[in-house]
Amino acid sequence: MEPYLCLTDLLDQELSAYEYFQTLPPAVQTALRREDGTIGTLEELQARVAHVRDAGLLG
Repeated sequence: MEPYLCLTDLLDQELSAYEYFQTLPPAVQTALRREDGTIGTLEELQARVAHVRDAGLLG
């Protein structure tokens, strides 16, 4: 599957990505939206969340 152009497109088109995103704390959602153009797949979204978690920015 081709990656979406941005996080917004991914969330609009992929229900599983949208549902996953909605489980994240609001501060993490905001941070990820700032990276909108760098996240185009569910795997990239999960990797960014893992990075934030590993950096100690997510409980």
